[in-house]
Amino acid sequence: MKLGVFAVLFSQKSFEEMLDHVKGAGLDAVEIGTGCYPGNAHCPLDELLEDEAKRKAYLEAVTSRGLTISAFSCHGNPISPDKVFAEESDEVLRKTIKLASLLGVPVVNAFSGTAGDSEEAKQPNWPVVPWPAEYGDVLKWQWENRLIPYWKEIATLAEEHNVKIGLELHGGFLVHTPYTMLKLREETSPAIGANLDPSHLWWQGIDPVAAIKILGKAGAIHHFHAKDTYIDQDNVNMYGLTDMQPYGEVQTRAWTFRSVGCGHSIQEWSDMMSALRLYGYDYVVSIEHEDPLMSIDEGFARAVKNLNEVLIRETPGDMWWA
Repeated sequence: MKLGVFAVLFSQKSFEEMLDHVKGAGLDAVEIGTGCYPGNAHCPLDELLEDEAKRKAYLEAVTSRGLTISAFSCHGNPISPDKVFAEESDEVLRKTIKLASLLGVPVVNAFSGTAGDSEEAKQPNWPVVPWPAEYGDVLKWQWENRLIPYWKEIATLAEEHNVKIGLELHGGFLVHTPYTMLKLREETSPAIGANLDPSHLWWQGIDPVAAIKILGKAGAIHHFHAKDTYIDQDNVNMYGLTDMQPYGEVQTRAWTFRSVGCGHSIQEWSDMMSALRLYGYDYVVSIEHEDPLMSIDEGFARAVKNLNEVLIRETPGDMWWA
């Protein structure tokens, strides 16, 4: 495995300053935002698509430092009833797939998106209970009329460009659990898989090691985010796990994103790394920092230190003892 970082964390740095910082931290890879929610601070998407010389220089800046690009990320909502944002998300995703192919980047990360409740909807609708029965009707309509048709088309594009799509299992979007991931994959293509982020699994009550086993058996883990979550049970008792308080209300929130090792033990992170290796994922572990209690530098350094203790880097040899 290799250690990387989602470089949106360093959006205030120039592209080459960011690369120098990542290299100086001893990392192997960068995940780069190309637009929508992550922004495109380090990837002038249209320029790179239009100019081969600029693409060559861009890639050389990465490889000359001994780094690789683990993924391009363009998380948006391409099936949103907000037509402007849906069109932007779709356009950026399609362009990102093409750029990934041109630069030899194997994965494009995204969100599955969330549709509205009908053709006339104005806002996304995320059903999470089966009753009253209207919620189930909405969910069925979303999958049959928006989610599956859209991702079938994108999967075909990804296959044509030899690129895999990593959908982040994130609350608020239709693909947010191992089940919904595998269901969409079955309806579309093996090109569709997970950008597995344990932070979103913990607050949904899903054991990340179990999720790795489920998805790993299906060959459905395309990328991995390293972010932790602290769950405050006293606050869960008040607000539940679907807590709608702003992320800044840390004292009272039921759960809060934390740097690696600040929400769950290093042993649990070690168990995840072992499960990834055991079930066939031997690619990049990409640090994502959204810890409200730590600065960017401190949270990043903490994640690097803790992951370096548990990452499995070398290929196992023969069982010399048996």
